[in-house]
Amino acid sequence: MSGPEKPKVIGEEWSDERVKSFLFLSPFDARINPDHYVLIKAYEAMRAEDFERFLGFFVEAGRDINALDEHGETMLDHVARHRRMTAYADALRSAGAKKAAEVKA
Repeated sequence: MSGPEKPKVIGEEWSDERVKSFLFLSPFDARINPDHYVLIKAYEAMRAEDFERFLGFFVEAGRDINALDEHGETMLDHVARHRRMTAYADALRSAGAKKAAEVKA
């Protein structure tokens, strides 16, 4: 979180431990898919190269790269709507992510 107490740092190097720490996040609402929640939080917080590293740890931990959100969308569906985020979409595809239509088929 950035703010007066913790200024935002751009370009900061993230250790493997810090990247992996996102695996232990959990949603406050039990109706939210925990795997999708973790992916969203990592996407929002990490640079593309750190997110790509995170995805390796995520898949290695047996988490669901194609977890659906409450609207029936995967993380790739979410990222694909943002044209400037192609590096994130590419990382997701490399990790085995699919769009919801492919998952449901």
